[in-house]
Amino acid sequence: MGKGTHEYQDDPRNENILININGELLPRQEAKISVFDSGFILGDGVWEGIRLHQGNLAFINQHMKRLYDGAKALDMDIGISQQEMVERIKRTCDANDMHDGVHIRLMVTRGIKATPYQDPRMTVGGATIVIIAEFKTPLVQPDFAGIRLFTSHVRRGYPDVQDPKLNTHSKLNCIFACIQAAKAGADESLMLDPHGFVATCNSTHFFIIREGEVWTSSGDYCLDGITRRNVINLCKQHQIPVYEKNFSLSEVYGAEEAFVTGTFAGLTPVREVDGRQIGNRQYPLIKQLQQHYLSMIEQQHGSSL
Repeated sequence: MGKGTHEYQDDPRNENILININGELLPRQEAKISVFDSGFILGDGVWEGIRLHQGNLAFINQHMKRLYDGAKALDMDIGISQQEMVERIKRTCDANDMHDGVHIRLMVTRGIKATPYQDPRMTVGGATIVIIAEFKTPLVQPDFAGIRLFTSHVRRGYPDVQDPKLNTHSKLNCIFACIQAAKAGADESLMLDPHGFVATCNSTHFFIIREGEVWTSSGDYCLDGITRRNVINLCKQHQIPVYEKNFSLSEVYGAEEAFVTGTFAGLTPVREVDGRQIGNRQYPLIKQLQQHYLSMIEQQHGSSL
């Protein structure tokens, strides 16, 4: 059984949550969108995963910038301002009496199509905006010692094919990689760039530690993850050498420590890559970075733009 970074503790309160669709709050069982929606037909949309921590929407400015930049790249009009979007998220959380330990999935699609066809000019009406806020706490097993990764044959592509920096609904390459990892008995997939260097994981970002230095990919073939960027900045702030660079699987196998980052689980140790044990599972620098990251979340108040 996998012990991935997105496992969570079941919470019965989620059965009765209200979901926000285009500004209307609907019970979970009644929340529906059209089969003609661009997101359903084509995966034509952008999204964000956001944490509500002690009443604050963590790093919300960064999330809004990425969302609206992605929509602009897709020539998609979201239809409301960033501030209005934040207020809509907060209203959804307030309606569900949510204050802490909440994960929010914000999804924006191009909207309803007149007929199932890819041309954006076939869209009628405005964008579809869905906000799903759930009570979610990462599930860590008592014997948890880190996740296991398996390197997929599926590569991260060039930006002129499908720009990997865009956080779009079109995730088939990541899904293929995830399936391959699951079939191999691993928790997540490690993905390479077109040149064979390490790029990212299928749903998180990847770091290694060698001789006290923190390495992550160049960033050319992955989303500039918000947790990823915050960890890089924390390293600089605390005088921990950090590099965005090309490195190979051979260098991964010889690392002293490895970890992945993501909005939901923060920093998660990696204990094994392609059957090779990484380090001795003590994770001294990872534990230090985890504490720095928790302090960063505690100190920031990101609920306003």
